Amino acid sequence: MSGTLPPTRSGAAHAAVLGLGAYRPRTVVPNSALVEAIDSSDEWIQQRSGIRSRRWAEPDETVQYMAVAAARDALAQSGVDHSEVDLVVVATVSHMLQTPALAPAVAHELGLDRPAAFDVSAACAGFCHGVATASDAVRGGSARNALVIGVERLSDITDRDDRGTAFIFADGAGAVVVGPSDSSGIGPVVWGSDGAQFDLIRQREDWRDVTMSDTPRMPHLVMQGNAVFRWASYEMAKIAQQTLERTGISVDDLDLFVPHQANMRIIDAMARAMKLPAHVRIARDVADQGNTSAASIPLALDRMVQEGDARSGDLALLIAFGAGLAYAAQVVRVP
Repeated sequence: MSGTLPPTRSGAAHAAVLGLGAYRPRTVVPNSALVEAIDSSDEWIQQRSGIRSRRWAEPDETVQYMAVAAARDALAQSGVDHSEVDLVVVATVSHMLQTPALAPAVAHELGLDRPAAFDVSAACAGFCHGVATASDAVRGGSARNALVIGVERLSDITDRDDRGTAFIFADGAGAVVVGPSDSSGIGPVVWGSDGAQFDLIRQREDWRDVTMSDTPRMPHLVMQGNAVFRWASYEMAKIAQQTLERTGISVDDLDLFVPHQANMRIIDAMARAMKLPAHVRIARDVADQGNTSAASIPLALDRMVQEGDARSGDLALLIAFGAGLAYAAQVVRVP
């Protein structure tokens, strides 16, 4: 005879971002340091991507080091006690261990009390996936408070001689604490994937090919830039509109637009397609940070806060797309 399951645990009525933190590597790499290897110029790189410089991590600035640094800042700002964090989600594609995940090591270094901890591999969309997962966990009762971290060391898997990608990718970490709130601070997520575009952004070869090669090397990232630009410029504007409709607001209600910092041309194309009003402030962190994949949105939001372009209570549309092609978007209130 089958038994009866206990009732579902009740969570918070609403979830919100309670704290924000970021870590930027010490070393700034200008375009001039890259142009000779790819037979290019600073002008060409800026025209193509809007990037003037990027941050690359030093040997001691590991993914764990950067993730912990960003998380500590987010926890400090949130005021949430370490003992009350029972979920850690790390979004990354550049943790070089297939297993175990980075999240348990980060949780242990932070001194958290045995939280659920796992990594999300959704490339540049990973942070938004993590925020959605954390919000659902807090509201569903699976977690009291959650720590979401986006961290990358893409310089490790960037081909410095590839003219199409050498100047794009960068390193860094951003984190948020997601917890209960008296009012809604994180809107419904719109997420999905377009597997027909699987090969547009990818690791060049799998680890089996690498290990069987006579030449030791890292499996670098490759990208079909023009195809990605066309897809993102057209499809992500539609996802943005769907996100606003599901949230129950219009583009006029937004204060901030914080897209994945892939490329300035893509950011501008999305803003035009969405017909963003002049009052909506747009994140353009890519110019001096480069494309940090899963870390790009929290890093971009942090820069806006630090420079006074974002204020507590502002409504921000977060939207990201990446390898897969995976995408996710939600509206959040700035802590």
